[in-house]
Order: sequence, then structure tokens, then C-alpha cells
Amino acid sequence: MNKFAERLKELRIEEHLSQSELARRTGLTQTAIGKWEQNKRTPSVEALYVLCQYFKVTADYLIGLED
Repeated sequence: MNKFAERLKELRIEEHLSQSELARRTGLTQTAIGKWEQNKRTPSVEALYVLCQYFKVTADYLIGLED
């Protein structure tokens, strides 16, 4: 699993959110979130921005460039 997939799932679970609830809160789709977590797709820059804003992390952290 790549770092983005791992970290997205970790952050979501830390917040006690289902994929559906994260989708509802961010305006993203549950299908997209699921595929990102399974490393089947990569997010757009816009989606990455939304996730970073929601979780209050940097893009570098979320994609695995920093710890």
C-alpha cells in the first residue's frame, strides 16, 4: 500500500469516520475515497487539497514526503 492510501485510512479511522461520513463531510464521493484507500486511483489536486484542509495536515504529509 502506498503512503497516501495508508495515511488517508489512518486519518479517517483516527477521526472515527466511515468512508461515507468522510465523503459527506468533505463533498467527495465514498467511491473515490474507497478507491484511494485501496490504492486503485489517485486523487486530483483539488481532492488532495480538500483532504488536507479537512484533516489539517500538509500535502507532503498525506502523500508520504514527510512524517
